[in-house]
Amino acid sequence: MLIPPRGRPAAARYRAALAAGLVATLAGAALAAGLVATLAAPVALAAPAHSRAAPRAVADPAREGDVVLREFAFHSGERLPGLRLHYLTLGRPRRDGGGEVTNEVTNAVLVLHGTGGSGRQFLSPQFADELYGPGAPLDTTRYWIVLPDAIGHGRSSKPSDGLRARFPAYDYDDMVEAERRLLVEGLGVRHLRLVMGTSMGGMHTFVWGGSHPEMMDALMPLACLPVPIVGRNRVWRAMAMDAIRSDPDWQGGEYAAEPVRALRTATDLLLLAGSAPIPMQATLATRDSADRWLARELARRLAGLDANDLLYQLAASRDYDPSSRLGQIRVPLVLVNSADDFINPPELEIAEREIAHVKGGRFVLLPASEQTHGHGTHTWAALWKEHLAALLAETAPR
Repeated sequence: MLIPPRGRPAAARYRAALAAGLVATLAGAALAAGLVATLAAPVALAAPAHSRAAPRAVADPAREGDVVLREFAFHSGERLPGLRLHYLTLGRPRRDGGGEVTNEVTNAVLVLHGTGGSGRQFLSPQFADELYGPGAPLDTTRYWIVLPDAIGHGRSSKPSDGLRARFPAYDYDDMVEAERRLLVEGLGVRHLRLVMGTSMGGMHTFVWGGSHPEMMDALMPLACLPVPIVGRNRVWRAMAMDAIRSDPDWQGGEYAAEPVRALRTATDLLLLAGSAPIPMQATLATRDSADRWLARELARRLAGLDANDLLYQLAASRDYDPSSRLGQIRVPLVLVNSADDFINPPELEIAEREIAHVKGGRFVLLPASEQTHGHGTHTWAALWKEHLAALLAETAPR
């Protein structure tokens, strides 16, 4: 389903961009191998934490660094004297002319990851090889791609660094503010060509649009909804958090060894929430193959989890609600979801209702198929990159 932009000029530009053959169509996408099974499953496909490797489509290696945000104040009233934000970049910043102009970056693109992930997940082949190469929508010879690790994730400050359960109770607004300060104070970026994100990063994209509508030319959230997390979506998150808090081995966050029973339950729920029913039915076609897959995935994912980090990551969504600020979004926005997404079920028809409040907003629903990957469809760019290319063409400087 595609809900087109309101207003004939904008709708015509979008249709023209799609019709111009700027990108491959969905019909040409190959059946993807493997299963994306958790909320941030692309992490498992990303390069190792200290790698400087580039995607095959990009000759230039990814650059990485850290910015320490001084005296960071959280909405909870807590503070940290220094909050570390880690980031990767691809491409090179391009600056405007001299004279009285302030030599600002003009080609920055912010890409935001999901719960439990990191910026490094966007180096995975199913994302990077579709988007970053010559002539691709986010061609790194044209754009400077910024891939931050959100608060509590990756190599940014998080509970497992040492504060454990004494780490400030961050929320999505805190995470977006940290991303903003990283750009402005750390990287000298005051305007963005595009903000896009997947899952939690898509929700951050809505927060960005409503809170800082002057800072970007376009917005593309994927695999999310611009409403509070309630209903089944809240219930499975609460189950995972309760499993951690109720495990005696958690010890109020002061455990000497990971509370494995709690993490196993939480991982089970994550696997279900991110599951892809059609490819799983085809690939796990026997009882034994399904059981082997579950055992393998549990072992692999448990090895990289910290109970406090996961608890904070899930709890951060508790007061997310950008719905009242959707009318403040000033730039074109394309929301892309897939019909097999357990976390954002299309039968609720929330996206169609809420996108009507976004001037220049539109909603794309990808049909469920053997090519989609449930919630994880957000990282298989071949399935939706035509809409990104059309959005960038529509919002290109005139």
